[in-house]
Amino acid sequence: MKTVKNIKPFNEAELPFDWVILFFRIAVSLQLIIVYGLKKIGIGTDFTESVPNPYHLPEDMNYYLAVASNIFFPILIIIGWKTKLATLPVLAVTLSGYFIVHWNDSLLESDAPFMYSIAFLLILFLGSGKYSLDYWLNKNSDS
Repeated sequence: MKTVKNIKPFNEAELPFDWVILFFRIAVSLQLIIVYGLKKIGIGTDFTESVPNPYHLPEDMNYYLAVASNIFFPILIIIGWKTKLATLPVLAVTLSGYFIVHWNDSLLESDAPFMYSIAFLLILFLGSGKYSLDYWLNKNSDS
């Protein structure tokens, strides 16, 4: 119990929100790219991962949407360009992964799309912060 009392409250002067959201954007997006995106294009694996198609889209369209949502849009989120807009296709894939593809699966199988959905929802609601192209472009357009 003494350890809990010794935990200091968050001090924004020591670790500002903008640094935290920058780290969070980079960490979550890189993880999505490395774990799911690269497999979809056959990097780091012996075969290209099959992509679920819960909406029964044309196979090519479904594949390119999945690749873009797992590689291209996370890169935009990392650099902070059109960040909130870039989270929408990522959320379309992660939320459908959770609510459609893995809905009847155990928590061990559905936890990844759930956690990615929560993480990207947080980015959607909080935005990209000061260390992003969004901030820099908006700041320069105001002057």
